[in-house]
Order: sequence, then C-alpha cells, then structure tokens
Amino acid sequence: METVPIQLPGGTTAPVRLFPGPGHEHESRRDTVRTVVVILPGLGIPAGYYEPFAQALADHGLDAAVCELAGQGDSRPRPGPDSTYGYHEIVALHLPAMFEVVRERFPDSTPVLLGHSMGGQLGVLYAARSPGHLAGLVLIASGTPYYRRFPGAQGPGLLVGSTAMSLTATVAGFWPGHRIDVAGFGRQSRQLISDWARLARGGRFVPAGADVDYEQRLTALDLPVLSVTVEGDDLTPVESARHLLDKLPAAHITVWHDPRPLGHNGWIRDDPAMVDRVVTWIRDL
Repeated sequence: METVPIQLPGGTTAPVRLFPGPGHEHESRRDTVRTVVVILPGLGIPAGYYEPFAQALADHGLDAAVCELAGQGDSRPRPGPDSTYGYHEIVALHLPAMFEVVRERFPDSTPVLLGHSMGGQLGVLYAARSPGHLAGLVLIASGTPYYRRFPGAQGPGLLVGSTAMSLTATVAGFWPGHRIDVAGFGRQSRQLISDWARLARGGRFVPAGADVDYEQRLTALDLPVLSVTVEGDDLTPVESARHLLDKLPAAHITVWHDPRPLGHNGWIRDDPAMVDRVVTWIRDL
C-alpha cells in the first residue's frame, strides 16, 4: 500500500491509499486493460477501515484506492466552525483532486467508483457532474436518507432527527459527533450535515452552493451501476436504496440483496463473498 497526502481547498489535508494489483507497473502499459476501484467511505467511517477490502480487490487483479473524506480518519484538521464544505464542495473540488492522484498512479486503469452509504451519494453526484470519467458505479448499503422511504416509525424519526441535527450543527458551528453519538457519524462539517438533512426532508439533491442542477444531471447518467443492499441494514433499507436508483433512469442497473445479516458495515472487513460479487460484476463490464 502507498499513501499519498493531498491538500484540499480550504486547508484540509486528506490521504489517498493506493493498492496496486499484481503485475502493475509504474510506467504505462498499453497492452493491458486494467480497472482501478476507487472507494468512498461512509459518513464517519475512516478510510483505513476499508483497507482489507481494497487489498482483497488488489489480490483479485484489480488496482484499488481508498479516499479519505475531509475531516474523517487521518484527515486534518477535524471539522470545526471554519469547515464550510458540503456535498457540492466534496464532489466539485475534493474528489477531482483525489482522482488526479489515482490517475497519476494508475494511468492506464479505468476507474470504477465504489461508494458506501454517503460515499455512494457522493459517487453518483460525481458521476453526474463528470460524465465519461467512470466505467461504472458500485453502491453498497447506499441510498438516500429520504424519510418517506423508511418503514414504520423510522421515517418520522428520521425527519425529526435530521432536522434536529442540522439545527444543532448550525448553532454549534459543526456537528459535534464526538459528543453526540448519532449513527456513528462522528464530528462533521455543518454544511455537510445541512445538505444531508435537506436530502432527508425533501428527497432531492439540492446541496448549498451548487452550480449545476444535480437532479437533472442524474436523469441523464448513462452508466453501469451495481446496487447492493444488505440484510439487517437499518440505515439503508431496500426502499432507501431504490430511491437513489430511481434518480438514474438512464443507467444500466444491476441489483443484489445480500441475505447475510451483516448490517450497514459488517460486509467491509474480511468478506470474500462481497469481494467476489463486486469483482465478477466489474469483469463483466
């Protein structure tokens, strides 16, 4: 594994972890077609947690990279009142900087973006904003937090909870997840939480500061997509994942429900079945 720290706009630093597959060479290889799987973590989950999954992909002959989201894991500084990034800044500024590192290290590997949870939301927005940059999208335990797509009492609870989180982040200047442990989100930028809460309330991607209509661009996204839901995942039930896919009418979608009760995060560590499923789908592209 190689780690490349990068400077993001606003003074934040974040590492990109690189996992070359077997036989990868630093120089360009025009005689082979390779794929690099670029992993975007979920909210509050350090990139280092995905290292075994990335290494397993590399062991299967793929190149892999794990991008640390701003303010999480080894990224510094931690979110505070000066942290103003949200969905739009991450998609329009942070991810292009990270993908530049991936392209430099794996110049002949075509990228497939694998997003977990919020990482999948950011992934579809990046794909819609940058058409032609990706060969495919893998969404694992990823949907929208739109409260109407959650069953029973979860829906109203999510509506009230997301509003309360946004108000708390606004008053405090950031989301104090190190003190208020909600779903393991951790300490986060107030704008990121505000964008997430707006999505939970209205079901539409309307991030603050957006310079494009993301919802409109999503409808035109013509890309292979693998969507995986997991049994026992209360944070991304099947209808939540379906709501995200409903925004992609032009995409070529494959869905799979993992029947093992692994929940939202249990698939990440040491899970050959999930790795095999992802690798098989990518090789069929």
